[in-house]
Amino acid sequence: MNASPVSVVTEPSHASLHRRSTALPAVYEMRTLCTDAERDEAAALVQDRQRWLTTRSLPVPAQADIPAIFRNPQTRPAGLFEDGKLLACMIPERDPGLRWGQGPCLYLGCIHTLPDQPDDITRLITLWASDFAARLDLRLVRTETLARHALDAEPVAALLHRLTGMGWDVQGSGRGREGDRVARLELAAESRPGLSALIGCRVHEPQAAPSDRGSA
Repeated sequence: MNASPVSVVTEPSHASLHRRSTALPAVYEMRTLCTDAERDEAAALVQDRQRWLTTRSLPVPAQADIPAIFRNPQTRPAGLFEDGKLLACMIPERDPGLRWGQGPCLYLGCIHTLPDQPDDITRLITLWASDFAARLDLRLVRTETLARHALDAEPVAALLHRLTGMGWDVQGSGRGREGDRVARLELAAESRPGLSALIGCRVHEPQAAPSDRGSA
């Protein structure tokens, strides 16, 4: 998971979301990317994000071709949209349990956001993931973010501080699913009945994730 300079989004109250849901369509939409064009758009976003990270000497996943994962029709990625514009993409999976976490969870893999976007996008993903996991009868959301150095060293320390402020808990560090050194993140599921007024959801039920491939 990655994010850019801090910007605060507050979650609307249940009453205000209910009023909006009766009058206006959702501002954002999270949906499964079903067409070749949508998957190509996600792959392009990933490439843009990786270039942005590289030009700032920030860590990039070692896996050779993440864009190809999004183009693969066997993968079921999801994207966050605003007025038809793709803001972020990821691969949600129903994971039977990572070695570093106990019990089943909604696992968010390969999360990429548009370059130079504020933390608002990450906060929206957090709200959606927590609610989506609850609707799947899962107690937790898990993900990983690159952490090549100690967790209290920059730039990862600032990122983790922002993520914990959004409700994520840091569960230490270790080898991630793809072999990179990562910080392990966990989020409690929480039903948010009025969230559909802010974020519409058309994400297919996630597939079971492959067995853990490298956590230590």
